[in-house]
Amino acid sequence: MGQYRIQRLNDQLRDEISQLIMRGEVKDPRVNTFLSVNRVEVTNDLSYAKAYVSTFLTDNQLRVGVDGLNAAAGFIQREIAKKLRIRQFPKLQFVVDSGMKKGFEMVQKLNELEKQSELNEQNQPESKE
Repeated sequence: MGQYRIQRLNDQLRDEISQLIMRGEVKDPRVNTFLSVNRVEVTNDLSYAKAYVSTFLTDNQLRVGVDGLNAAAGFIQREIAKKLRIRQFPKLQFVVDSGMKKGFEMVQKLNELEKQSELNEQNQPESKE
């Protein structure tokens, strides 16, 4: 399968999984609607797909949510397979993706440093020559 077609399938799977979570169709109580699927990577032979999940909730809630998604993987595969017409549907595996949260924390730290440097500049007396 061509790389462009695999990328389209990745995007389509990401959108479909996100829709199932947002509509609350996954009935597992561990799955929270605040979970977001960042990306999906399908192998070239279409046998497996890794879905990277993140959230701004606590790390424990994220792990619990990913466990719930892995438990409901069969249901999610079946629901999406009804909509997509592909010969072999990949086996879904959900993985914790902490990159988005780490990026958000990094931006917060940079903003704090910027505020501190502005305060330091304001507090320093101006030198007149």
